[in-house]
Amino acid sequence: MTRGPEIKNAQAELHRFRVRLAIGGAIVLLMFGGLFSRFFFLQVVQHEHYQTQAENNRISIVPVAPNRGLIVDRNGSVLAHNYSAYTLEITPGKVHNVDKLIGQLSAIVDISVRDRKRFKKLLEESQDFESLPIRTRLNDTEVARFVANRYRFPEIELKARAFRHYPKAELASHVVGYIGRINDKDQAQLEASGRAPNYRGSLHLGKIGLEQSYEKELHGAAGFERVEIDAGGRVVRALSRTPPVSGSNLILSLDIRLQEIVEQAFGDRRGAFVAIEPATGEVLAFLSKPGYDGNLFVDGIDSQNWEALSTSPDRPLSNRALQGQYPPGSTFKPFMALAGLDLGKRTPQTTISDPGFFTLPGHSHHYRDWKLSGHGRVDLHKSLVISCDTYYYGLANELGVDAINSYIGQFGFGKKTGIDVEGESTGILPSTAWKQKRHKQKWFAGDTISVGIGQGYNIATPLQLAHATAVIANDGKAMKPHFVKQIQALDAAQPAAVEPVPLNTIDFKPDNLRRVQAAMVDVTRTGGTAAKAGANAEYVFAGKTGTAQVIAIKQNEKYDESKVADRHRDHAWFIAYAPAENPKIAVAVLVENGGHGGSTAAPIARIAFDYYLLGKRPEITGIAPEDDEAQSD
Repeated sequence: MTRGPEIKNAQAELHRFRVRLAIGGAIVLLMFGGLFSRFFFLQVVQHEHYQTQAENNRISIVPVAPNRGLIVDRNGSVLAHNYSAYTLEITPGKVHNVDKLIGQLSAIVDISVRDRKRFKKLLEESQDFESLPIRTRLNDTEVARFVANRYRFPEIELKARAFRHYPKAELASHVVGYIGRINDKDQAQLEASGRAPNYRGSLHLGKIGLEQSYEKELHGAAGFERVEIDAGGRVVRALSRTPPVSGSNLILSLDIRLQEIVEQAFGDRRGAFVAIEPATGEVLAFLSKPGYDGNLFVDGIDSQNWEALSTSPDRPLSNRALQGQYPPGSTFKPFMALAGLDLGKRTPQTTISDPGFFTLPGHSHHYRDWKLSGHGRVDLHKSLVISCDTYYYGLANELGVDAINSYIGQFGFGKKTGIDVEGESTGILPSTAWKQKRHKQKWFAGDTISVGIGQGYNIATPLQLAHATAVIANDGKAMKPHFVKQIQALDAAQPAAVEPVPLNTIDFKPDNLRRVQAAMVDVTRTGGTAAKAGANAEYVFAGKTGTAQVIAIKQNEKYDESKVADRHRDHAWFIAYAPAENPKIAVAVLVENGGHGGSTAAPIARIAFDYYLLGKRPEITGIAPEDDEAQSD
């Protein structure tokens, strides 16, 4: 049976359609309601928040590094200054293949092997987000060439930077020091000290010398700019600027011309020279020979130059004046003489018989004098003028090492002077307690004998000897040595003076001091160990020569310099001050492996005195050794 066509219920279909339409409409309305609510939330409720974000995307705060302060000597000669130049910088984190990029850049701007090595070294020490210089100090032609091709190198920035320059290079390197790039260790220290915000935008800080010690004064205060940037992150225009505050200038007590003359007098020899104004402690010259060029370190020293400096047998990076530790030799004798007089172990009239050696009671070992035949009858005055070892062997034995340590420690031996640069060595002024602590051994009587002539465990720096000499020249008043004479802030009408700082005053018996000073004057006159250096001087000066052993000599064996390797020869010392009646300058001269102080070190001091006191600028032809036996010390 065949069924007929099905009759549809139109009303039911219409109802279902309307229900579906209502549900669909409700869903659409609900969705639009959600969108409207979201738009309302973003545009009205969160309007200020997103407006700020949009503004921040358009506006950037750019830190502005301050200009670093200048460093000049007492006469205004510039030792450290700044100049502006362009540099090309790469941020490694933004580059997929740094080597490829540098290769492409080298077709436009010359990139040397040194540039590549320096960049590689900086890359190892820095974070990926830091921009690093691949080329610095571009000339105008190189800048124009890069700008014309800039569209090819969106990863490379052309920046104007301030560069530090040391015009005196090696001459003042161990005083001024140098700046270097801020590394992870520096950054951690800045953050720990709360100074990190002031270094935003700065790439360098002081690493050594005055650049390090006076970093706070030299650096200044950072500023900032509000700039508008485009979608590519490039600056469109500056909106506002808070200028940085430049660092203060340092005016030193150093006389760089004096230092230059002394450096020339040294010639090719190694050594150190320190000159101090006794009344104030101002350092007039501070030379460590050889030096180094601080300019090599500003952008990061390359491996070739670093290797040459760090492996050189002449140790140019070593600050001999501040850190070099040497036996003071016979320059120690004036301080021993004062100890003997003030502590009652000697009178000016006390004499000894010098057979050319000293023997401890009950012992057979001979401590020889530099003159094997001896000096005959010797009193205190003669002991200094001819530098008699035997006199001081006996005096040291009578005083004892602890009395020597207590008395002579007042002159600054065995401790830091407190000079205003970091890294000073303490030297060694031994005692029984020191040896027990350092070597876990008792002190022997024989140890004291060598200390009496500035040998054995006795170690001093050139700075300590210059300071101690200044104390004698200043009648026992010890002043703290310092380089900085004035600090000039740019917003100050007058520079602020650095006031002299007294350390201590030694309570000499006046007659004893005068006798030692008079003997030191006669050291530079006929018959004295520095007589040739003092000949025909237009002023009176006082001094003491010294020879410090580098290697031990067997008992009764005469030292023959010609049979000893150059670097095993004795060191030459000379301490002095001038004019003797009103001292303006006190010096310590050390010539490494220079032999006798009277023939090698003393002439350098004479040249320095002639310039500083008389303005003489000598033609220096070198310092020749002398054969006169009276010059042996």
